Amino acid sequence: MIAPATTTAAPSRRTSRIVALDIARGIAILGTLGTNIWIFSHPAGFLGYLSEPTSPVEGWQPRAQRFLMALANGKFLGLLTLMFGIGLAIQQQSAVRRGRRWPGSYPWRTALLFLDGVLHYFLVVEFDVLMGYAVTGLIVAWIIAGTPAAQRRWIMITAGVHVVIILALTALLIGSGPAQRYNGPNPYADGSWFDLVRLRWQFLGLFRLEPVLILLMGIALFTLGARLLSAGLFEGRGAPLRQRLIMVGAGALALDLILAMTAPDTVLISRYVLAPIVALGLLSAIAAFWLDRSPGVIGRRLGEVGRIALTCYILQNLLAAILFQGWGFGLSQAPKQWRTAITVSAYAGLCAVMVTAAHLWLRRFRRGPVEWAWARGYALLAREPG
Repeated sequence: MIAPATTTAAPSRRTSRIVALDIARGIAILGTLGTNIWIFSHPAGFLGYLSEPTSPVEGWQPRAQRFLMALANGKFLGLLTLMFGIGLAIQQQSAVRRGRRWPGSYPWRTALLFLDGVLHYFLVVEFDVLMGYAVTGLIVAWIIAGTPAAQRRWIMITAGVHVVIILALTALLIGSGPAQRYNGPNPYADGSWFDLVRLRWQFLGLFRLEPVLILLMGIALFTLGARLLSAGLFEGRGAPLRQRLIMVGAGALALDLILAMTAPDTVLISRYVLAPIVALGLLSAIAAFWLDRSPGVIGRRLGEVGRIALTCYILQNLLAAILFQGWGFGLSQAPKQWRTAITVSAYAGLCAVMVTAAHLWLRRFRRGPVEWAWARGYALLAREPG
């Protein structure tokens, strides 16, 4: 589960680490919207995006759209996945300090997260990640209870098999020729909200394919996040590790952007192999920048989004659906040549709304509304204080 913010006094190193974690979580949440916003703005929604992500117009816009998509695609999914693993490790360490057995009642957390994902999937968007994170978290909860050597083996095996699968799928994708444009019914433009709920049930297998595809990647990144926490990534002693990961991440970013612009058929490699490496560099850069300095205004605002990450993740998708889908304002049906400007403007506006809403909410409340409901449910199921 997303690691909650701490409110208790602690040594300065611990406080800096938690501040950096909140900021990284906030960046990950807003960054995922940078990928999803292009799905919302597609005239044919998720089904159309899968076959033809960019707008079929002449001029500079298709390349600009491809570049902007590539900047976010998979990077913040990887960052968010690492953050979930770090949050899981923090909870495991807390249980050990309190003398509680692990994983203990943690499966109740994954059950609630899975329920959150089911509701989010059917009621809001078809590309929910919470269900997959719940299953992954349940598996990794047992892995991180093992020895460091065993954890390293899990990382190497799951990551290795994942890469082999992605390379094989990429070969099939390249050999299959150009994707067929989606020309079916378009409930994203013409349907009601309930029509989209039915669509998510109708295409359940297709829409839930990604969580299955990235299960091994998720296990590797969850476990790696836990190992990075133990290795001191958010402490002074982790400086050499941060520097190496930043350099590797920068190289992966350069290669990722080159492939995105010159070889679109390698999208699976970009999203599921290179992007997680970029995420490691991004996480290290965030840790290095905010380790020994005040978060400042920008850091505080990002950290507030991170403190109520679950609420912000669901809310930003709901607001984007209202803006772009036919049952809302229907901006996805604007002229195709306007798509770039509308998408970028909507993303900037939604980020401003999320940052402002998180700030105003946390001025009065300690938890976000979804986090509060989740904590109450967990307290009832696990019989622990909420």
